[in-house]
Amino acid sequence: MTEVMLPHHHGEGSNEKYLKEQLDRSETFEAVADIFKLLDDTSRVRIFWLLCHCEECVINISAMVDMTSPAVSHHLRQLKAGGLIVSRRDGKEVYYKAADTEQSRLLHQAIENTMEISCPHKKASDGNQVGQTEIIREVHEYLLQHMDQRITIEELSQRYLMNATTLKTVFKEVYGESLASHMKEHRMERAAALLSGTTDSIAQIAKAVGYGSQSRFSTAFKEVYNMLPLEYRKLHK
Repeated sequence: MTEVMLPHHHGEGSNEKYLKEQLDRSETFEAVADIFKLLDDTSRVRIFWLLCHCEECVINISAMVDMTSPAVSHHLRQLKAGGLIVSRRDGKEVYYKAADTEQSRLLHQAIENTMEISCPHKKASDGNQVGQTEIIREVHEYLLQHMDQRITIEELSQRYLMNATTLKTVFKEVYGESLASHMKEHRMERAAALLSGTTDSIAQIAKAVGYGSQSRFSTAFKEVYNMLPLEYRKLHK
């Protein structure tokens, strides 16, 4: 491509050539514009956001967004045609959820980030912070009941309809430490109780507290108790 000659020259070092090359790729910008057109409707954004957090049928989506089924179906068709959601049939019922693609994940994150910037969370004076605290306590209880599973922040975000960043922030505010550190303490406390109170093997105990690898469990246990699991067992039997 030849050198770009602009009407006004503002000095050396600019990257007009690169910018002009990108601008000439009109099909790329057209594709981006088409995506944004999909989300130029409030109801469609609400439905897409909902399906980023759960999989639902038309009837339930209609109830949750307070719209008629035909109206919801109209938005679902557009979102699906744009590749933002997928569907599956189970008998006579059709279920929808956000597509497992980088594009859908980025748009979901962009929506949530924009929501936080445009509508920042209010403080406890209006009860919002109190509500978040209650949700975090539910998260904590859920994790304790499923200590044998490795549950990701993303899974918790979808289950409790809370932005992942907000979830981590509020959890630290409520419990004084990060979710990962807090749960590690609980896992090791549970492991210590099993080591001293049962005859379960180290592998069984590791699995019971969410570790698929016995060696990783032993390393984590030593970080907390300054001794390996077998040493702890011998000392407390």
